Amino acid sequence: MSAQTAPPLSLSNLLRPEVRADPYPFYAQLRSQDPVHWDEAMGFWVLTRYADVASVYNDSRFSRAQGLMGGFQRLPEPEQRIAKPVYHAYSKMMAYADPPYHTRLRGLVNKTFTPRVVEQMRPYIQQIVDSLLDAAQVTGRMDVIRDLAYPLPIIVIAEMLGLPGEERKRFKEWSDDLFAILGVVRHSPNLMERASQSLAEMTDYVVALSEERRAQPKEDLLTALVTVVDQGERLTREELVANVGVLLGAGHETTANLIGNGVLALLRNPDQMQKLRDNPTLVTSVVEEIMRYDNPVQIVYRSAIEEVEMEGKRIGQGQLVNMVLGAANRDPAQFSEPDRFDVTRNESRHIGFGLGIHFCLGAPLARLEGQIAFTTLLRRFPRLRLASDALEWQEHPTFRGLKSLPVAF
Repeated sequence: MSAQTAPPLSLSNLLRPEVRADPYPFYAQLRSQDPVHWDEAMGFWVLTRYADVASVYNDSRFSRAQGLMGGFQRLPEPEQRIAKPVYHAYSKMMAYADPPYHTRLRGLVNKTFTPRVVEQMRPYIQQIVDSLLDAAQVTGRMDVIRDLAYPLPIIVIAEMLGLPGEERKRFKEWSDDLFAILGVVRHSPNLMERASQSLAEMTDYVVALSEERRAQPKEDLLTALVTVVDQGERLTREELVANVGVLLGAGHETTANLIGNGVLALLRNPDQMQKLRDNPTLVTSVVEEIMRYDNPVQIVYRSAIEEVEMEGKRIGQGQLVNMVLGAANRDPAQFSEPDRFDVTRNESRHIGFGLGIHFCLGAPLARLEGQIAFTTLLRRFPRLRLASDALEWQEHPTFRGLKSLPVAF
């Protein structure tokens, strides 16, 4: 992207198809020209350097909860009336909470979502991947998104929660509607209406199902969430519904995009794909490199709870700060040749899963699903190749993922 054709320095450009297809030159422009940038068009700050993003993650002067409220207050008043129940539900999610409330929620949910529990899912996840690829193998072609990346994580997280198999499709639709409104770039009002309706439907369902689990406990995550107690405290009904929602959404949307983005990166870098074929033990570093190179979550935000000076600029109390993880993970000050996809990379830690108290609770599960998906796909289809160069990316500026990824084998 030349200086003459470069878009102005505003995140609103992420709504443009050509920028969405490859936002990294735009991020590099922001990072080099104005790394602590006031986005006049959008009315918020934008950070693109690794060091700045990492510092905000660990700075108590920046609030996740108030950032959520700031996003709500940016909506026109008619939309606020529609959105109020949805944002109230988000405020009960640990992902949008600050200490000490966040500490309490995370402590309760942590007890039910440990790496040990996740590792026990390995045979089950392998079985699902094999069955999904069995179905695709018959035709000699597949859409990686439709046939593998989307169904795999929703089946897994629904199984962990103990949701009936016939309800998975409905839960995915609810989750998609709720996550469609996240972020600070404006969306159409009808998305907010759909999110509000889906929240109401999901609340009724989860409440009824949780009552069944209280009466008849099972060996599943929902039963654990219903019964977990920490110093005499339980999750309230609102907290239970909200955090079931975030486990479904985060456990599905981000993992689906991790798999899709990862397969595309491997296909576009055949030398790296061959390294993984030759040495499947590299898959652990492959997942980490994908999370750095083309992260499923591109932007997270905070609100300044007091005035903060950064790079000689004053971030005002109450102002929103957008941290562009996609830019930070390609910062040349942190990573050598950051625009190169390297499955053997062994250097500075990426921040694709966040940092500090908001490090992604589902990271062990996402990593395991990605590892199994990549190794199985390459083992079973040694001639895997792109079936089309015409790829379309999702419109959501916060999440980065393909609408489809046709391949042949």
